[in-house]
Amino acid sequence: MEQNNRRTFLKNTTGTVIGFGVLSGLKALGDANQVVRVGVAGIRGRGRTHIEAFGGMKDAAVVALCDVDESVIKQRLESHAKYLKQPVKTYTDYREMLEDPNIDAVSIATPNHWHSIMGIWACQAGKDAYVEKPCSHNLYEGRKLVEAARKYDRIVQHGTQARSSSAFKEAMQMLRDGTIGEVYYAKGLCYKWRDTIGHAPEEPVPDGVHYDYWMGPAPKRPFTRNRFHYNWHWQWNYGSGDIGNQGVHEMDIARCGLGVGLPKLAQAAGGHFMFDDDQETPNTLVATFKYPDENKMLVFEVRHWITNDELQLGGKDNVIGNVFLGSKGIMISSGYFGYKVFFGKERTPGPANHSNGDTFTNFIQCVKSRKREDLDAEILEGHLSAGLCHLANAAYRLESTLHFDPEKERCLDNRKANDILQDKDRRYRSPYTIPKKI
Repeated sequence: MEQNNRRTFLKNTTGTVIGFGVLSGLKALGDANQVVRVGVAGIRGRGRTHIEAFGGMKDAAVVALCDVDESVIKQRLESHAKYLKQPVKTYTDYREMLEDPNIDAVSIATPNHWHSIMGIWACQAGKDAYVEKPCSHNLYEGRKLVEAARKYDRIVQHGTQARSSSAFKEAMQMLRDGTIGEVYYAKGLCYKWRDTIGHAPEEPVPDGVHYDYWMGPAPKRPFTRNRFHYNWHWQWNYGSGDIGNQGVHEMDIARCGLGVGLPKLAQAAGGHFMFDDDQETPNTLVATFKYPDENKMLVFEVRHWITNDELQLGGKDNVIGNVFLGSKGIMISSGYFGYKVFFGKERTPGPANHSNGDTFTNFIQCVKSRKREDLDAEILEGHLSAGLCHLANAAYRLESTLHFDPEKERCLDNRKANDILQDKDRRYRSPYTIPKKI
């Protein structure tokens, strides 16, 4: 298929028409012997797992690596050589990787502020996409990613991997079947040891780092170590704090267990306690979401230091998971892949299970079958769960109760909140923009 050049592609991503046509994708869709060719973007942290997962499959192959840090590319080529079954192309510019007709799907493990844009561009370029959590940096762009997946008929998986666990599926069915009675309340917990990040001085951009491209849609800021590898999680321009980092996993489970989407009311309070450092996002946060039509409530709590173990995990480390309250008992889901049930006032032990899941295999299977309905974590579900995290952060930043229209995905009579949920204060640097019309 004839390809436009990157300059044309960049020009068109800011408008309504994409420069690429929709590529043909796999040569033989539905062919059980077809090998899905994957390009991985963002390979320093979580992206290592992506390389290992796809590179370890018989029906997938990692054929391209992309990262803005050239030293990371060099390191991965050496450390993950056994997962690279054939000559691999390397890129520092994701747009160039999308131009490669030999890539069927992309796997995105970049900082949060790139997730939706890269996912949308992938759909427009005819690639299927695995998008790490949270799939968006704000509510608006998450919805645009869903629209792009629908318009271009792409398979898009969200990185909330608990949904691929058989124990998770079993637990959710129990909640729907009334095992603990009427489920009216869920609490998600994200208690992780997060030490201070300290203060990092401004410094020259390290050799081999394409920092302007790393900033992408975000405003230009001088380089510091606290605005780059990993610590970007705690800066508003790039991350979402721990509620959008680790927390989105538990938020997704809580929302699924309650059987709800976006709420009509959101509140949040918290702060950045104990440490004097460069972190902008709260390290302690309590968010509450009310569903008056369903008569249900979701609470989410982030803590960053010494805490109690509300999940009875018996350890001294991180406490992550969910508690569901029903009229007959409670269900505790620990981490990603386990659950246990207790009945009545006596807390009599009930069913329990634990199992891992393989979200990457599920993605590849659906890429080959073209059956979106078989995705464990289809992008719409990811958008809704990430959206709850964005609502919590907006309520926290404004110290306001947000009255929300879940159908229009807008706050009622609160322009400042809607501006945050669309990142209007940050704005998007051209050409790294979300198309107004997908």
